[in-house]
Amino acid sequence: MKILIGLIGLMMCCKIGIAQTNNYKLFSPNKNLELVCSPKKLNYTVSYKGKLVLADSKLGLVREDEDFSNGLVLTKVSKPATVTQNYTMVNAKKSSITYKAIETTFEFRTNKGSRMNLIFRMADDGVAFRYEFPEQNKSVKKIVSESTSFRFLAGTRAWLQPKADAQTGFEHTNPSYEAHYNMDIPVGTPSGSSNGWVYPALFKLDQVWMLLTEADLGRGYCGTSLAQNSVDNEYKVNFPQPAEGIPGAALLPESALPWKTPWRIMAIGDLKTISESTLGTDLAQPAKAMDKAFIQPGKAAWSWVLEKDAATIYSVQKKYVDYAAKMNWQYSLIDANWDKTIGYDSVAVLAKYAKEKQVGLLLWYNSAGNWNTVKFTPRDKLLTHQSRIEEFSRLKEMGIKGIKVDFFAGDGQSMINYYRDILEDAANYQLLVNFHGATLPRGLQRTYPNLMTAEAVFGYEMISFDQNAANKAPSHAVMSAMIRNAFDPMDFTPMVLYKIPGIKRVTTPAFELATAVIFLSGIQHFAETPSGMSHVPDFVKTFLMELPKNWDDTRFIDGYPGQFDVVARKSGKKWYIAGINGENKRRDLALNLSFLANKKARLIFSEGTAEVNLKSEEVKVGPNGKLDLSMKGYDGFVLVFEE
Repeated sequence: MKILIGLIGLMMCCKIGIAQTNNYKLFSPNKNLELVCSPKKLNYTVSYKGKLVLADSKLGLVREDEDFSNGLVLTKVSKPATVTQNYTMVNAKKSSITYKAIETTFEFRTNKGSRMNLIFRMADDGVAFRYEFPEQNKSVKKIVSESTSFRFLAGTRAWLQPKADAQTGFEHTNPSYEAHYNMDIPVGTPSGSSNGWVYPALFKLDQVWMLLTEADLGRGYCGTSLAQNSVDNEYKVNFPQPAEGIPGAALLPESALPWKTPWRIMAIGDLKTISESTLGTDLAQPAKAMDKAFIQPGKAAWSWVLEKDAATIYSVQKKYVDYAAKMNWQYSLIDANWDKTIGYDSVAVLAKYAKEKQVGLLLWYNSAGNWNTVKFTPRDKLLTHQSRIEEFSRLKEMGIKGIKVDFFAGDGQSMINYYRDILEDAANYQLLVNFHGATLPRGLQRTYPNLMTAEAVFGYEMISFDQNAANKAPSHAVMSAMIRNAFDPMDFTPMVLYKIPGIKRVTTPAFELATAVIFLSGIQHFAETPSGMSHVPDFVKTFLMELPKNWDDTRFIDGYPGQFDVVARKSGKKWYIAGINGENKRRDLALNLSFLANKKARLIFSEGTAEVNLKSEEVKVGPNGKLDLSMKGYDGFVLVFEE
């Protein structure tokens, strides 16, 4: 028997070491996910609970000096090894996160002898893979294309956001990931933009959901997207357009060796699995060393979204500091042109006043550079390391707590590195960061904990500009919460409970209030003004004053992309449950709240025809964990379970 076992073991080692034609099966810890890799064809398939969900999809990439997508020779396959990570975050759906996966590495050589590794990670909530060039070589190598693809089966549906062409839009500021989603479309539908589709990208085959994204770009890679055309339902990795980098600097990936590419990630399962997955940060680089004392999440007042440029004067900003203090919010944001309309000296005075009120000031900046024509200032202050440390040193002396940096150029490697440069220098001066007119963070908030949030969404400012955007807001809010906000914090700047000047709001006040819980952001910038808040019942003000700064846990309760979303979030011993209805029809809910059986809650909802028609009553979850609620069209609710 010992001899037989030894022979079997030897045969397995030989198979792993040299087999070129065999398919290799990789499994998630719970065995629900199976990935089959074919080294000979250099492709892969994915199955969930025995059902094929991703057909033959390509692997490999092409470097300027050599092709790593064809004719590779497999030299070794590592034994599957368990990878476990534990980490904490203050701007995520959970404060303490555990990641567990099984890693397998395939080692290849080209005909010239160059090496490339293909690394797979299989977790219970999804699969991921990346490429690695393990050799030591100081000369810079360049990647010109990826062969990587995702081939979906016929009948698969998609929820996707087009990526705008570079240098289009306001003052040539696209792409900024600011568009409505194409909902429930057949796979293979071309994007309306030659720049393809952004991440995260959501797909559904029967009852299996799949969410694509990427993470850990490092300093050696550009951001990517999915290509515009997907012939035979095959979505290919798309590199950025020429105008998406800093002129004269790297656009496409380049690096010395060794070199690892980003993780290509696919969360897979039911909607609960997708909604609760943390793969987007699990596969990001661990946190950089920095002083964590200044990294404080919170809520912020913000004048610009409803009052626009005219509000950026000292007297109005002082009013907003008082507003933030009264609401027990931690920050107040001063937007564009503050350096001209208020001035550095007066902002320093205001920062001192705000500190006395226990409110931190945040200041807006133009990312500048010749990639946009935006005239708003401060401009040209962040372009170099020297200019950044001069500016950040001044801000620290003034008592400023953070910056909002706007109008980036896209996803070129040099632009991706510009984000990191800002974050690193800001951390040295204890400054929190919010990126606007920006790309998807792709887990960057784990690597740089001072990145509190990022826009990369068609947010509330767009609703304030255009009635058509306001009409689409309910379903778009559901989409943004379930897809854009799946892994990365999102600065949607939500919640107008009273009125939007010049726009008819179609959502109820309860819908608006619920977005304060539904949307996830390290700093939640609220759109409502002091004047608007004066029309709000006291129990709602109390709710907003007591709303937690961050969350310890998140659970998906019910929902469907574009239609409705119900989410539970926990802080300490308190649970908050919020729901929004993205459709203009009544929705009756039978909520499964088994973890809150027999518990009483305060329900905030809309009733009647008043402008702010918010009501409050006590409800109780049944002993079976069930709670029945209903939402009118474009309506919402909030439940608060006390300790």
